[in-house]
Amino acid sequence: MRADSPAPFGRLAGLSLLLLAAGCSRDAKPEGAAGGKVATASPGYLAYVTNEDSNELTIIDTGADSVVATVAVGTRPRGVKVTPDGRTVFVALSGSPKCPPTMPDEECEKLKVDKSKDGIAVIDAATRAVTKVIPGGSDPETFDISANGALLYVSNEDAGTASIVEIGPGTVRATVPTGREPEGVTVSPDGKTVWITGETDHDLTVLDAETGMKATSVKVGLRPRNVGFLPNGTRAYSANEADGTLSIIDVTSRKVIGTIKLPGEAKPMGIAVTRDGKTIYVSTGRAGQVVAIDAATDSVIGSVPVGRRPWGIALTPDGSKLYTANGPSNDVGVIDTKTFTVTKTIPAGGVPWGVAIGPKP
Repeated sequence: MRADSPAPFGRLAGLSLLLLAAGCSRDAKPEGAAGGKVATASPGYLAYVTNEDSNELTIIDTGADSVVATVAVGTRPRGVKVTPDGRTVFVALSGSPKCPPTMPDEECEKLKVDKSKDGIAVIDAATRAVTKVIPGGSDPETFDISANGALLYVSNEDAGTASIVEIGPGTVRATVPTGREPEGVTVSPDGKTVWITGETDHDLTVLDAETGMKATSVKVGLRPRNVGFLPNGTRAYSANEADGTLSIIDVTSRKVIGTIKLPGEAKPMGIAVTRDGKTIYVSTGRAGQVVAIDAATDSVIGSVPVGRRPWGIALTPDGSKLYTANGPSNDVGVIDTKTFTVTKTIPAGGVPWGVAIGPKP
């Protein structure tokens, strides 16, 4: 996670198109405007935000958009996931040093590494306490949960591998080679494959979710960070930081079939796809924006500034709100997706990194 460079771009250039795509005329009031219906998220959900520098988890009530708790979780928390029932939160921890993009590799290599701090924190969402830390391989960064809820697939950034972790016994079942500097990990909608980005090799490693064996690799754009899928599983999108693009992948053939160039100097990072598969949201790192893409046309339909270096993003289940972790801003942005505007900025801990949303336990 060493490369990204600042370069903000224009404001809300495609908002009118976004409203048209949502079924609004140019003269109609969008929902949430005066006299209209205000878009609200279900009050029964919580957003969990990892704070990489302050070693905390910020918990936000999505109904009131207010912080309800802060939990100390361990060193350098980054990746975060919630079980579908909302009872358990997993957070990736790392004892490897944080090396900013401006730091030379030789300087980074001199910093202290403490592998005893690597692992996956398991948090009881009801008591908001870390119950245990299970192995996650070397320098775990992000991960996803298997369809049956029994396994974690974890990217090990400094080792160029993925660890397959059995949650129950808390053991590593297998370690699988991936592209160099693996980061984003996403299980396909059918639960059969796991897609892992390789930042340095500019590829995606595809694993068989059941056996853990490598099925293939797919070359994409430069420095892929995350993968998002359409809900029907037909297409995957790779967020390529270094060339400011999304690669469009046909999931059946596992081939790149198109490229979307994002506006200005975007550095694509996180991806969130609506449940109806109509809209793809992408955070743009040091460009400071979230971009909206129409999945039917694979075209950019809007952008909105949210804060400094938005990274992790997540949608509420009803799709009415999008939350962004804005690292150097030390806050979380809340976007009303109907109007595509930031409605609130919520203070968080030091350098928010990841966001996950789940039901209240």
